[in-house]
Amino acid sequence: MTVDIDKTPADTPPAGPEAIKAIPVRHYGRYVSAVVAIALLGGVVYAFSQGKINWGAIPDYFFDDRILDGVGKTLLLTILSMAIGVIGGVLLAVMRLSKNPVTSSIAWFYIWFFRGTPVLVQLIVWFNLGLVFEYINLGPFYKDEWSDFMTPFLTALLGLGLNEAAYMAEICRAGLLSVDEGQTEASHALGMSHAKTLRRIVIPQAMRVIVPPTGNEVINMLKTTSLVSVVQYPELLRAAQDIGQTSGAPAEMLFLAAAWYLLLTSIFSVGQYYLERYYARGSSRSLPATPFQKIKANLLSLSNRSASTGGTA
Repeated sequence: MTVDIDKTPADTPPAGPEAIKAIPVRHYGRYVSAVVAIALLGGVVYAFSQGKINWGAIPDYFFDDRILDGVGKTLLLTILSMAIGVIGGVLLAVMRLSKNPVTSSIAWFYIWFFRGTPVLVQLIVWFNLGLVFEYINLGPFYKDEWSDFMTPFLTALLGLGLNEAAYMAEICRAGLLSVDEGQTEASHALGMSHAKTLRRIVIPQAMRVIVPPTGNEVINMLKTTSLVSVVQYPELLRAAQDIGQTSGAPAEMLFLAAAWYLLLTSIFSVGQYYLERYYARGSSRSLPATPFQKIKANLLSLSNRSASTGGTA
């Protein structure tokens, strides 16, 4: 009688599963859409290149002293108007949330009026208020004719700043309402005053909601300053129009102004991104990646994919 004896060693491990070869999914729709987008962009560029536009005039005047002076005045007007808008917006938001019916009604009427009328109309009204107020009389401090007092710069500053305060009031109100009421109740229980609670507890947490739309308002304000050309203030668009009339290249100078607006808004957008990232520190465990980190991650993923493809081949 013969017995079959298994001669396989007992300590030999069983064969494991084969390694999985991951094959990346081909997104052909992305390639098609990229080709279509590049073709459309090429068609638009070709159409503009064949137009009767003197493109050489744009670099000739891009750093002209009048253009640079207009850029400086545009930035100054943007910063000052936003400062008025932010300060006024915070005050109006607090007034709107007040339990005092008179205070909240005043804030509501202000917001209703300035948001309900176009900013261009407000600029023209400010510029022509001399028809109503012939003189401005502040007693022993100041007295002058309205036409001398209401300069183009002051008209632009009041027209843009006061209009922006109405929009910032709603943004700030939304940010204040986003903070849980328990935070306010807890701070009052600790003996903190209402003003100190706003300054120390509510506003720092509300900034996470306020900052993103405020950044959009800054960029929008930068472009809205072009409207003050109607009140003769020499900002960027006005300077470009003046050069266009004297140089015989009005359309080219409009393209030049558009290029400067794109450059400035791009710089402001980068600042807005890092400001939002700063205020996102307490709301998320990991901060969003910066543009440089995203580019680095994409390059690494492409290199790893090409290396894995080469190894498989």
